[in-house]
Amino acid sequence: MDDGAADLRAAGAVAAAPGEPIPGLTPAQLAEFRAGAALFNKVFSPAEGLGPLFNENQCSACHTDPAPGGTGEQRLRKATRFLPPNRCDTLTAEGGENVRTQATPLLRARGIRRETVPAAATEQARFTVPFLFGLGLAEAVPEAELAARADAADRDHDGISGRLGRDSDGRIGRFGRKAETPGIAEFIADALHFEMGLTSPLRPDEGTVNGRPFPPGSDPTPEPEVSQRQLDLLAAYVRFLAPIRRAPARDAEDSATIARGERIFHEIGCAACHTPVLRTGPSPVAALDHKAVALYSDLLLHDMGPALRNVCGRASTPTEIRTAILMGLRYRRELLHDGRALGIPEAVAAHGGEATRARAAFQALPLAQRLALLRFLDTL
Repeated sequence: MDDGAADLRAAGAVAAAPGEPIPGLTPAQLAEFRAGAALFNKVFSPAEGLGPLFNENQCSACHTDPAPGGTGEQRLRKATRFLPPNRCDTLTAEGGENVRTQATPLLRARGIRRETVPAAATEQARFTVPFLFGLGLAEAVPEAELAARADAADRDHDGISGRLGRDSDGRIGRFGRKAETPGIAEFIADALHFEMGLTSPLRPDEGTVNGRPFPPGSDPTPEPEVSQRQLDLLAAYVRFLAPIRRAPARDAEDSATIARGERIFHEIGCAACHTPVLRTGPSPVAALDHKAVALYSDLLLHDMGPALRNVCGRASTPTEIRTAILMGLRYRRELLHDGRALGIPEAVAAHGGEATRARAAFQALPLAQRLALLRFLDTL
């Protein structure tokens, strides 16, 4: 579905400054947001459960720019084994789901300093840090709306055949680059487990070192290392982070240029996947109930062609990736899932597969139209 610029303005999409809570929270919800923020910024020590393998010691070590909940310069490495035509081994047991790069002193004393890429891997990828802004509203978009946008058989013959992502239990996924995490609680628990080595009620198992048990004595902290209450507060913090509002026009002439660029965005087909507005369904949280959110993503998997080939996922091939959220684009210095592109034209040039027509249309734009489109994107 193609939501035009007028629709976006009429929608009154929820937005705020980076790092701010969504408007309309109750005092109790704001208190949860602030308590969750304190945990999000907390530095965990090995005595508190950090590790034995980990990547960073606090959530905001990665999610820091332009505010807590944002992005960072780190890269997450994944490795998988794809068995054509459509079977994926995520190599979770061998450490492929997140190849962790640091070890606690107790683990290093036992001769282990990091994980390595599993030998069975046929694909590797390094992923940039995603924004967390607006994920609570994304979580509140009904599954039926996502399913209605999917067109796996390309019934309308537009060359675009978005598919729903799935987790290992078959639930619809909307988070993660391969759209395989269904909700924020799971997203947080996975991040604690892989990035910081912290167990929780949702991920109570410490895991392994490339499939081998941790040496005795290297993990003395009892499980779970993060309580259900702490997990709930972290989830509340992420759930209540507001989407980033668009940057204002500089003057009337600039406003006209931006509006022209937005029309071009739709005309050349970008909005077919980078859906400007999604709408939430009913929610017990009034601030999330029946709201519009300008993510500029349909949260679906699309085949992006060989140039953007990466790892496979539980329900995705190596060339499929969830549509990137363009909200907050102006704050990103590195683009695409792996940060290889330093500018929008370079990022578009790497698009293939279902985006081939839109790429060709972008590259064929006269200079004035291209500059107008780029000016529009610079407001996101």
